[in-house]
Amino acid sequence: MAAMSGSPTLSLLLVGLATALATYAGGVITLRLVRKSTLIFGVTSGFVLGLALFDLLPEALHGQTGPGATATVLVMALIGLGAGLLLHHLPETAAPKASAGRIALLAHSLLDGVGIGLAFQISPTTGWIVAAAVLAHDLADGANMAGLSLAHGHAHNAPRWLLANSLAPLLGIVLGQLLPMGEAHFALLLALFSGSFLYIGLFELWPRSAAGEGLLRTAMASGAGLVFMGTVITLAHG
Repeated sequence: MAAMSGSPTLSLLLVGLATALATYAGGVITLRLVRKSTLIFGVTSGFVLGLALFDLLPEALHGQTGPGATATVLVMALIGLGAGLLLHHLPETAAPKASAGRIALLAHSLLDGVGIGLAFQISPTTGWIVAAAVLAHDLADGANMAGLSLAHGHAHNAPRWLLANSLAPLLGIVLGQLLPMGEAHFALLLALFSGSFLYIGLFELWPRSAAGEGLLRTAMASGAGLVFMGTVITLAHG
């Protein structure tokens, strides 16, 4: 890392390529296991819930300071969750729910890249720390995108969504370098998407897994995904 810190452009290029490859690999692995898709839904529900509870919400709380900061973050998370539930209860013709969920995942990947770009503005060392945290869960990001596509029976266009999800961090890195964003505003976005991910895990992926695998197997699969994501995030931030 020290050798690369003198060349921010090269460092950002390498990080961007690594995030893209890791995300794509996670999705490809999930698509290859399509026959076990209902079990994959359970595992990826744990991934998504772990990402919201162990990464996005804590980062949002850390980024907000002052009176009422915690309440503000929790309200934003509830808004994200409520928006997902609203889409869930609208007719399929009125709201493409699968697309909404995948767009939320794309936005998260984009924000990952923005975070890396902003961190490298602070210092190369900070940039690499943030990049390591992002890379640690990129495999799961790809799995989440593929799993959500499979859950809605859209396996035919899953590769295109996966490719978009892989490229989103690259775009985010560029935006993070060009469009500085205050930490407080970034924290609110993280809180909003944490709520969206709670919705995806609890009301999209979990029910589809339970329908095919039963509650016990789904709980075990989701628990495994939750523990895995918690472990990965803990190691990445440690």
